[in-house]
Amino acid sequence: MSVHELAEAIRSFPGVTRKNHICSIAGSFPTGSYPHVFAAAGEDAAVIDTGDKYTLLAADGIVESLMNTDPYLAGYFSVLVNVNDIAAMGGRPIGMVDVISVNADGKQADIIRGMQDGVKKFNVPIVGGHTHPDCGYNAIDISIAGVVSKDAVLLSSTAEAGDDIVFVMDLDGWYPECLPYAFVTTVSKPDDVVRGQMEAAAEIGERHLAHACKDMSNPGHIGTLGMMLESSGKGACVDVRKIPVPSGVDEIRWALSYQGCGFVFSCLPEKSAEIISVFRKAGCDGAVVGKVDDSGILRITDGKETATVFDFSEDIITGCHPGKKA
Repeated sequence: MSVHELAEAIRSFPGVTRKNHICSIAGSFPTGSYPHVFAAAGEDAAVIDTGDKYTLLAADGIVESLMNTDPYLAGYFSVLVNVNDIAAMGGRPIGMVDVISVNADGKQADIIRGMQDGVKKFNVPIVGGHTHPDCGYNAIDISIAGVVSKDAVLLSSTAEAGDDIVFVMDLDGWYPECLPYAFVTTVSKPDDVVRGQMEAAAEIGERHLAHACKDMSNPGHIGTLGMMLESSGKGACVDVRKIPVPSGVDEIRWALSYQGCGFVFSCLPEKSAEIISVFRKAGCDGAVVGKVDDSGILRITDGKETATVFDFSEDIITGCHPGKKA
């Protein structure tokens, strides 16, 4: 595999390209006239000033293909992805509401069982929602609320030139047959281990170890870094040889994988080892994989060749700039 092949695989991956539509929707709902909105579209969760602390709000829906192939995992993932969004902000989740839409094919029980296991695993209650019991399709959407101290919030739009780029991931997982790009790490682990991984992200915020953070979601590890750089108005060069990879997983598949537990941090070089140490105690591997710069270009290198993944003077991922409220 060449870095040019890897760069093209990331650029053309649906987990990246389907994010391109976000800015057109977000732009329809400007937040600049609302002083209590501290950060909005483009962050993993919106940040609302509610007094002594910030309230975090996020929502996620599960793709139709997963609903059809594995309704149990669809229900479980609907909880997981929301909890990860709160963790990425340095916050702690406090509750969720759901919208369940089902038809008569009998999948509702499996969806709910997956949601129940997610609630138990992460210890975050579902406190209400809405049900459509007579649809022509199955769908699950969840919205989550969390809280974070004002001095501990982690944004994705505040990476700084000269920062180290730190990847942390749980390498102990597996790929379901129906999800070739979802690396499942939390389903079979003890509840306290999984909660400890989410708590590690909150610790990073409380100890002021990072300038910026995002959880590794559908665009994969480098694609997620790209979203951080895009919103921060920065660039970077990543050495792909330094990225932790599970044994037996090829580099392209790994680069395109949704992580059950994975985060991208931008931090001062003297803070990198502390971040890696916090997550190592929680069962995750970590490494410094590159540097943030002012180029506005995300490049990858294998030490011999260098390829451009995104040039943000021409390319967009989400097109959102959270640091500049619309």
